[in-house]
Parts: sequence; C-alpha cells; structure tokens
Amino acid sequence: MTGGAADHLSRLLAMVPWLLARQGVPLAEAAQQFGLTEDELVKDLELLFVCGTPGHMPDDLIEADWESGKVYLDNADAIARPLRLGLDEAMALLVGLRTLADVRGVAGRDALEGALAKLSTAAGDAGAAASAVQVDLATGAGPDVLATCRTALQQHRRLHLRYLVAARDESTERDVDPMRLVSLDGRWYLEGWCHRADDVRLFRLDRVIEATELDHDGTPPPQAVGRDLDSDLFRPGPDDLLVTLELGPAARWVADYYPVESSVESSGAAVGGLTIGLRTAETAWLRRLMVRLGGTARVVDPPDLARDVAEAAEQALAAYSGSPAPD
Repeated sequence: MTGGAADHLSRLLAMVPWLLARQGVPLAEAAQQFGLTEDELVKDLELLFVCGTPGHMPDDLIEADWESGKVYLDNADAIARPLRLGLDEAMALLVGLRTLADVRGVAGRDALEGALAKLSTAAGDAGAAASAVQVDLATGAGPDVLATCRTALQQHRRLHLRYLVAARDESTERDVDPMRLVSLDGRWYLEGWCHRADDVRLFRLDRVIEATELDHDGTPPPQAVGRDLDSDLFRPGPDDLLVTLELGPAARWVADYYPVESSVESSGAAVGGLTIGLRTAETAWLRRLMVRLGGTARVVDPPDLARDVAEAAEQALAAYSGSPAPD
C-alpha cells in the first residue's frame, strides 16, 4: 500500500459507498478492488469503525463487520450521499483548481482540466465569479527564480542554486536535478536530486538567492524517490542546526514525537530524563515548545538559542504577572 494521508482519505471515502452497495462482499474481493491486502483492508475497516458524524456517540459511528470473511457496513449513509457544494464552496474549489492548472509540471493535467470543466458548468454563476479571482502563488520566491526552476523542470535541465542555509546564516552552492515544484502553506518548494548531498532534498524557493539553468541533462537518477509531502515535509537535513536538549522525565515524550539524531539516558539530578540531539531549519517552533515545557526541559546547546528561550520565558512570565520583563 502506497500513498500519503490524502490518498488514504480518498480511498476511505470511495470505499464506504462501494461497500454499502455490496453488503456481504467477500473480504478478498473488496481488498482486490482497492489494491490492498486483506490485512490492509481490515486496518481500514478498523479505522472506519471509529469514524462517523459529530457527537461520537455509538449511534454516530460507522458500523463495520468482517468477522465472517464477508464485509457488512451500516450507519454510513451520510458519508455515502453525493457531495453538495454551496456557492462559496464551489467558487473556492474552482479558484483552487484554476490556480493549480497554471502550475507547470503538475501531474494529472488531463484529469484536472476535465474536473475543472465539469465543475465550471455545474457551478453556473459561481464559475463566472471564480474566473475573476487571481491568485499569486509566488509568495516569498523571486519571479526569476520560480520561472527558471519551472523551465528547467519542463526541459529536464540541471540547475545551479546559490542557497541560503538559514540555520548557519550562510549560502551554499548546489547542482540540482529538479523533480517537482510544489506550493505548500503559501511557499514554493523545489524537490530535486542534490549532487552535493547525493540525495533528494527539498529547497524553499524564498531561500534561493540565485538559480541558473545549466546545459546538462537534469534527469534525476533512478534512486531519487520523492518524499511523502503529506507527512514528511520537514524532514531534518544535515545542513540544519543541531540542537541539544535536556529533557526531564515529564518531557521524555519529545524524543518520541520529534525525529532525533541521538538520545542518551540522563544521570544524576535528572534521573529518568534524556539528553537528545535533533536538527531543525527553524527555531521559532522550538522556542515555543521549550516555553510550553517550562522547567521540565532546557536547551543545552547552542548557547544563543538557550538565551532566546530564557528571554521568551521571562517575557511570558512578565505578561502573566503584569510587570515589565527584565532587561
């Protein structure tokens, strides 16, 4: 079974009406229909078992039974009914689809344009209003950089990037074979095979100081596999800042929740705690986390980050007490 969270959700939404219309279908046949093993289908059914309409009472949840080797589904009519969009929803969806259609290199363009045409016809007045809305997706990225990356991707040309590593406040030179351009949370990213790292990397275009198309074939090597951007966007890289944290027993969960490079059991006064090392390209979230953890954790290294966290904690305490923060 492959695909990210979005693919999983799409499969579950398609599975419910299909199973409702085929009560008692053999487990093996249902698994084959959705390209799953029987064990994978059972995991999906177990997930459906705890899904339903708001309220979360027993009568609100989907009922699924497969113990006999045949699948029966009940109490899922609300999900099986065709989706009805309001005018505002239809307009928002049309704007999103038209914006996506303007992105070069996007996969499934024929399906995208077909869906756009059908929705425009069905939406009527909302379709006409949506055509007047223009969305600028180049937020944070220079237009020349974005255009160069698009052209290189389309023509399978290698790129030379001068890229800012924010954690070290320095620029690096990299040759990259582009794999795809994606827009997430208002930022453009280029995913490609980085010849400097000899691995797949994700580059924020607002950190690309300069992009130059090279006269070299930019086809990524066979081992270049794109990451699942639904769950793996912020995978730490070797260029990110290495931070050492000392966690008390109450903060040990941090080591399980975030990807860490090292983890050592603490001794002495912090018995039951951990000393961990993790990498991050951004420290704002880490400062917020440390303030939330209070006295159960502290930054050991780097010193600048430790001072920033201490200052943030002092300001938070001052805000609660109503007195000015210490200088």
